[in-house]
Amino acid sequence: MSDKARKLFEALDLDNNGTLTREEVITAMRKKGPHLAASGDLPFWALGDADASSALFDAADQNGDAVLTLEEFEVVVNRRFGWR
Repeated sequence: MSDKARKLFEALDLDNNGTLTREEVITAMRKKGPHLAASGDLPFWALGDADASSALFDAADQNGDAVLTLEEFEVVVNRRFGWR
């Protein structure tokens, strides 16, 4: 389990229920993204608009249930951001 992926997941989980919805990812990236990037918890190049956040969600939602688990999220962000 990547500590960076877990930390980012927890930062994006606005309602602290252990899953992410598309709206959570979009809202949290907009509100928290710059701070997460400044603190080194997100690559600066990963900051984007709502479409970029939505695309990240779609890439991670492998089973198509419109909810991301930490495991789904981790696979995509570790690969996309070069984390291990």
